[in-house]
Amino acid sequence: QISRLFARARQVAPCVVFIDEIDSLVPARGSGGSLGEPQVTARVVNTILAEMDGMEELQSVVLIGATNRPALVDPALLRPGRFDELIYVGTPDEPGREHILKIHASRMPLAKDVDLGKIAADTDRFTGADLEDVVRRAGLIAIRKRGADAETVTAEDFAEALEDSRATVTPEMEREYEKMKGELKKRAVQIEPIGFIAPGMLESTRDKKHDE
Repeated sequence: QISRLFARARQVAPCVVFIDEIDSLVPARGSGGSLGEPQVTARVVNTILAEMDGMEELQSVVLIGATNRPALVDPALLRPGRFDELIYVGTPDEPGREHILKIHASRMPLAKDVDLGKIAADTDRFTGADLEDVVRRAGLIAIRKRGADAETVTAEDFAEALEDSRATVTPEMEREYEKMKGELKKRAVQIEPIGFIAPGMLESTRDKKHDE
C-alpha cells in the first residue's frame, strides 16, 4: 500500500502527500512500535525510506508528516533529503482560539451575553479539540439545566463548561516541544547509514593468515 501511495503521487503530481500520526506508521526501529512485530516495523520503515529517497529529485511532490510524539519517529526519516524541515505547530493564539470557537459554535443558538472573544482570552494553551469540547459541554449544560426550554446557550453555561475543562497541553509540554527540533536533527545525523559499511568496520584477514 505504501508503494502504491507513492506511485499514485508521482502520477498525479504536483501534489501533497500528508501522513497524520506518522509515529504510528514509522516508529523508531527497536522501540516495539504500534505495528507489532519488529520485522514488520523495519519493513515499513525501509519501504518509506526507499520511496522518499526516490522522490528526492521530484520537486512536484511534497511529503508532510504530522505527529504529537516526534521523539518516537525513526531518526532515519529526519536525515537530509527526507524530512528536511521540522515545524513546531503550537497551540493557537487568542485570535486563533476565537476563530475556532466561532466555527464550533456556528450552529449553536448563542445568547447575547456570550462573548467568544472573552472565552478565547480565558483558554490559554487550549487546543482545537479542547475548545470544541468546551462548546460541546456548554450545550449539554444548557440542555441539562433547562431541558426542552433551552432556546439559547448562555455565558453562564460557558462559564460552567470552563470550570470542568483543562488545557491538555501543559507549559512543560510546550517547552519540550520547542527544544525538541534541534535534538531530533542531532540524533538523525548521529545514526549510521543503513546498508553501507563504514570505514574501519572490516579488518583484513590476509596478513593474519600468513602470520600463522
